[in-house]
Amino acid sequence: MQTRRIGSHEVSAIGLGEMPMSVPTRPDEAQSIRTIHAALDAGVTLIDTANAYCLNNDEFGHGERLVAKALASYSGNRDAVLVATKGGALRPDGRWEHDGRPEAIRAACEASLGRLGVDTIGLWQHHRPDPKVDYADTLGAVRKLYDDGLIAMAGISNTDVDQIKLAQQILGDALVSVQNQFSPAFRSSEDELAYCADQNLAFLPWSPLGGISKAGDLGSRFAPFQQVARDCGVSPQRVALAWSLAKAPVVIPIPGASRPETILDSLGALDLELDEAQMQALDATGASA
Repeated sequence: MQTRRIGSHEVSAIGLGEMPMSVPTRPDEAQSIRTIHAALDAGVTLIDTANAYCLNNDEFGHGERLVAKALASYSGNRDAVLVATKGGALRPDGRWEHDGRPEAIRAACEASLGRLGVDTIGLWQHHRPDPKVDYADTLGAVRKLYDDGLIAMAGISNTDVDQIKLAQQILGDALVSVQNQFSPAFRSSEDELAYCADQNLAFLPWSPLGGISKAGDLGSRFAPFQQVARDCGVSPQRVALAWSLAKAPVVIPIPGASRPETILDSLGALDLELDEAQMQALDATGASA
């Protein structure tokens, strides 16, 4: 398994996104656990979840409980697995709301510790800036989580370059990662990815396959992805992940999966090397979205 770094941790170069196992179209729990176990068996050592991965507030923490249950029942080596979770979001009636108040950040982290069954969370990420709260105050609360030993590393999500710079000032060495949406169809975080590469911060694209249908269709605007897939005899999803990986050594995609076959196909991207001409063609397919 190829690896990349998140702070002081070496993890698989592709992680597993748990969110599809917590959405309305999710599979039953047994299939979700099989999917997580299949990823671990294949060498995945990064699992990304969140306290707000659930249908609504009535089952808040579903994703974290699922990951904890899957790890508890796994017969292989669990010591190398980094579980990354998030806090700062709520799901009233299935909607997304955000609460960046310092007291809410603390409460969210403490609840996640209990659901995951750990004393320290390996990587805790703030889900999204709350427009009602000064971001510096939110980040100060995250820093206190780190100083108090509740989290080993800190990350931020859905942020712009200026917000990353502010996080660096407040969190210092505790900040190790940025998680933004990035895929062939969603390029709006190109600047953030480049900044993370320059700063040696791990960049975790969420929804790295966003815009690709289950049939592998990206639409005519992204025909080069489909052409490269045909030329290489692989799925367009693999090409999308290989393209993402090739953008910078700090990129660690976290494709979501709800079936073992899906995550195993995604991991095949690690064996796909794109040449310069292919990268140029793929880079030219879409403007920022």
